[in-house]
Amino acid sequence: GEPFPLVLALQPLLKGPTPLLVLKVACSNVFGPALPCLTLLFLLTGLDAELSYVRNDVVNHYALSFNLLIPSETNNLHFTWHAKSKVEYKLGFQVHDPMAMALPQANISLQGEVPRTLSVFRVELSCTGRLDSDVTILMQLNLTINSSKNITVLNFKRRKMCYKKLEPEVKSPTADKNSSKAICNISDSSSSQGLSQPSTQTTQYLRADTPNNATPVTSYPTLRIEKNDLKSVTLMEAKAKVKDIAISRERITLKDVLQEGTFGRIFHGILIEEKDPSKEKQVFVKTVKDQASEVQVTMMLTESCKLRGLHHRNLLPITHVCIEEGEKPMVLLPYMNWGNLKLFLRQCKLVEANNPQAISQQDLVHMAIQIACGMSYLARREVIHKDLAARNCVIDDALQVKITDNALSRDLFPMDYHCLGDNENRPVRWMALESLVNNEFSSASDVWAFGVTLWELMTLGQTPYVDIDPFEMAAYLKDGYRIAQPINCPDELFAVMACCWALDPEERPKFQQLVQCLTEFHAALGAYV
Repeated sequence: GEPFPLVLALQPLLKGPTPLLVLKVACSNVFGPALPCLTLLFLLTGLDAELSYVRNDVVNHYALSFNLLIPSETNNLHFTWHAKSKVEYKLGFQVHDPMAMALPQANISLQGEVPRTLSVFRVELSCTGRLDSDVTILMQLNLTINSSKNITVLNFKRRKMCYKKLEPEVKSPTADKNSSKAICNISDSSSSQGLSQPSTQTTQYLRADTPNNATPVTSYPTLRIEKNDLKSVTLMEAKAKVKDIAISRERITLKDVLQEGTFGRIFHGILIEEKDPSKEKQVFVKTVKDQASEVQVTMMLTESCKLRGLHHRNLLPITHVCIEEGEKPMVLLPYMNWGNLKLFLRQCKLVEANNPQAISQQDLVHMAIQIACGMSYLARREVIHKDLAARNCVIDDALQVKITDNALSRDLFPMDYHCLGDNENRPVRWMALESLVNNEFSSASDVWAFGVTLWELMTLGQTPYVDIDPFEMAAYLKDGYRIAQPINCPDELFAVMACCWALDPEERPKFQQLVQCLTEFHAALGAYV
């Protein structure tokens, strides 16, 4: 639009002969008082350069419009900022090619208050080394002044060329000297350090020095196998098991497609009440496409029965099915208007200016408590889920979370399941070691998966062990490796995760202990937020 006055100033750096280029850009769009002065220091054509984005309460949209190229050898961006008065912020990242670059990590929490004194924070841009790609990175900073509802959104776009490593780096368990020590004491109250800033982790996985890792476990105690384990059945048998909750197809109206896979779909549907046709209620409708095989249809019906007949505020079992001849079978569940928890968490990474979904650390812990409550109920009923993960939970606009079955999950989230040579897709990255090695499942293996689910919550839907070959997972776990502490995760919360990942199932906490521990931690967070 209008021309912008530019002021260029060159001066030598004391530390060397490279000149410092200071670029100051003024513009006329004032968003409000006391916006932080925000500057980006980056390496550009051999120069250390400073580009101001906000100065004297003015946002420089001209500078924000650039999608600057970051040299491939540059792995860190440094931002200098401060505010004149109280300004709250939320920080989010997105990369268009997560196979080539891991999600950027900052050495500050993802939400808080802009410092009043001149400070610097760092953003790490780490290529995975898995492929060559020109990666686009988006960093979004949402600023709220004086706790008002007006949010100023700053979007910083960058590009970086990532290259495939010729030889993968071999990591030894003894080479990592910065192992995260997690002391497990579930019964004790959470300390007041709940919001302390953890140190930045530079590795994707670390050894958690829990007591059982001192001597590797080579054998496991005999575990109780799920009493109501669903064996392979025919389609006719699967339909017979749900015949008592079958309804007419005429009562179901399909609306928007919420999720879609290769052969499965989840619809937002409307169910007409049988006793009063004038009344309707919203439902999830799971169904299959025409190309779905009989085996896939049978699996959908069978797995949908996992939670059938159970009643708990944090469980979402099926309510009805439609199995009429000539129609593709449908499975109906109560509707939760924010849908799948994993997809919801990923949407929360970047807050849309016109539809803010502000999720606090306290909210995430509350979600974890609800999942633990639902799993505690299952454990008391001697039901083993076997596939607990964020993808198998749903959430509504009141942040109420419910655990669902895993019907269609392999199709809707194919990157979360892997076949280890036996023609069966498993959630390898969520499975306990005894489940991977001996195919043994128990409430203790569900506790392991809960620890991974808690990690998903704190990372807003990242994939655990993303750069570990699924065939190598068992070996990595035996050697004591675990996923690293999330950048914004308090030490106490990571200690809870680490307890869930004890190699010996007997050393893992029970779900009721996890509920108590997380509830106390949630209360401590509330006292300091």
